[in-house]
Amino acid sequence: MLWCVLAQTAPVGASPLSEKAKESKCTDKPVSKGGELYTCSTDSGVVTYFNVPGANESAPSDRGSKRSTSSPSPAGFPRVTGETQKVRDDMRKKVLADELADEQKSLAEARTAYADGAPAPLPEERTDAARYRVRIGKLRQTVTVHERNIEALKKELSLVK
Repeated sequence: MLWCVLAQTAPVGASPLSEKAKESKCTDKPVSKGGELYTCSTDSGVVTYFNVPGANESAPSDRGSKRSTSSPSPAGFPRVTGETQKVRDDMRKKVLADELADEQKSLAEARTAYADGAPAPLPEERTDAARYRVRIGKLRQTVTVHERNIEALKKELSLVK
């Protein structure tokens, strides 16, 4: 309760966290749940969640978790040699390149079928415009999926050593 009173009497330049806590009617100190997400309890006992943009840069986490930049491997933990890792990376790169080639081929086929949004109607679609629109929508979606897959594969390939 004291924290809430302090937040309510905070100076004009009060932190966004104390302002959000006041708006949320917190009765205890907000606890970071990671990033910009905080939680606290209200008078009625309800747990309230709220975001405080930019808080993850300026406010330390209340979780108390301290992460070390590196930790030694446990005794007996399997090690991978540099040569083995290179073989694995090369294999991964080849698999991704093959997938990329397949996706590019599939995209070319999908674009041909889509025909820039005006494919020739099938015989059963000549009398049913709704059916034609549904097919065009599916073709457009197929093209979009292949384009996204290609973007993702290119990004993944750029990350391979």
